[in-house]
Amino acid sequence: MINIITILLCCIFGIALGYTGRWIYAKFKLTSVEQKAVRTEQEAIIKAEAQAKELMLETRDKLLKEQQQNEREARERRSELQKTERRLLQKEENLEHKQQELDVVKKQLGDRSEAVSKKEAELKEKEASLIKELEKIAGMSQEEAKASIIEQMQAKAAHDGHVYVAKIEAETKLTAEKVARDIIVESIQRLATEVSGEVTTSSVSLPSDEMKGRIIGREGRNIRTLETLTGVDIIIDDTPEAVVISCFDPVRKEIARVALERLVQDGRIHPSRIEEMVAKVSKEVGRIIVDEGEKVIFDLGIHNMGPELIRALGRLYFRTSYGQNVLFHSKEVAILAGMIASEVGANAEIAKRGGLLHDIGKGAETESEANHAELGAELVKRLGEDPRVVNAVAAHHGDVETNCIESIIVQIADAISAARPGARRESLDNYIKRLENLEGIAKSFEGVDSAFAIQAGRELRILVNNTTVTDEGAKDIARGIAERIEAELRYPGKIKVTIIRETRIVEYAR
Repeated sequence: MINIITILLCCIFGIALGYTGRWIYAKFKLTSVEQKAVRTEQEAIIKAEAQAKELMLETRDKLLKEQQQNEREARERRSELQKTERRLLQKEENLEHKQQELDVVKKQLGDRSEAVSKKEAELKEKEASLIKELEKIAGMSQEEAKASIIEQMQAKAAHDGHVYVAKIEAETKLTAEKVARDIIVESIQRLATEVSGEVTTSSVSLPSDEMKGRIIGREGRNIRTLETLTGVDIIIDDTPEAVVISCFDPVRKEIARVALERLVQDGRIHPSRIEEMVAKVSKEVGRIIVDEGEKVIFDLGIHNMGPELIRALGRLYFRTSYGQNVLFHSKEVAILAGMIASEVGANAEIAKRGGLLHDIGKGAETESEANHAELGAELVKRLGEDPRVVNAVAAHHGDVETNCIESIIVQIADAISAARPGARRESLDNYIKRLENLEGIAKSFEGVDSAFAIQAGRELRILVNNTTVTDEGAKDIARGIAERIEAELRYPGKIKVTIIRETRIVEYAR
């Protein structure tokens, strides 16, 4: 028990002794830190004072330097001002000297002007006296003499001008005719196409007359099927070993011809076989139409042509005009128009495009009664062609006024292509005879005053007497003339019959 108490006392004493020692050590440590802080503070104060002195010295040096710099600049400015002042004084002296010289010159000029004025007055007096003497000698006043001279000069100038203009006009006509001939001849020589184009036929040869009965079929079912599917009229008459196909649409006529030829070769002719053959040939002809249209465009180097125009061009391959293939004619016109446009400085691309499309209305798929120029112009305008191309198509037969040189060139090229020897089978005599027959049929009707075949016989315009013919009567006359033309004449395409009935009232003021 005593040992435990002793141990406890020793522990308490050791703890107290350790705590006391730590307190003494901490007190000593705190004192040393405070002393160090005081020393650091004193050193910082001393250092700050030293830096302040250095800054004051540097600031003083800078101020001295700036003061010296300002003094130098002030001295330099004073020097420049002094120089400028001296120059101004020198210029002032020069100006005073020049002013004195000018005063002397003005005085001299004044003296001379007075002398000139005196001489002018003397000359005017002499001129007036001379004019009076001349008027006495000539017997007319000054104004009368001036008017006479002017009149003589005007008359002479007018005469010389007329002579010069007449000479220029004669030379221009000779030169223009020669240049025009050279351009046209050179264009035709460069073209050098075949004399006439391919001509499609409207008849089908048969191996024997027995085949006609097979074409007709039992109770006519075969021929009715073929006519219904193709839209043509098949004429079977006494012509040996031949069948005639009649249709205004050349594409339908071609489909019917090819289909009938293949049916004859195959020998199997019945309605189902006819339907199959017509469908097959229609697809083939459709491909030919597109191929021919694209071929012409490629040969001419024309771009940006839409599918509808390509098909319309291809349909022209199966159409002829007086024996001349319309597609080949259009291609020929395009080449000629491009050559002529290049020679005269016009737009060759527009002229070539207008030449190719000028008869596009003949290939348009429409039932409109308008002529092919109007149909073609509407088609190309709707498809976004250049206005010059539209005008060339509309004006190539003179129905519309031309508004650009390219349209005139297309007219010329069209006339050259159609008029060259061998291009068309119809002679001038037959052409004139057909026009006379058209006008004769119209004039044979009662109430018709006059009739005119225009547009190469494609339109017949008739003037009727408004007092004897009513509006209903005019319709009957138009219908009767159209029926007689269909019955008595042979012609390509359509002929438009136009009746004009008008009332004219004329009065005279006396």
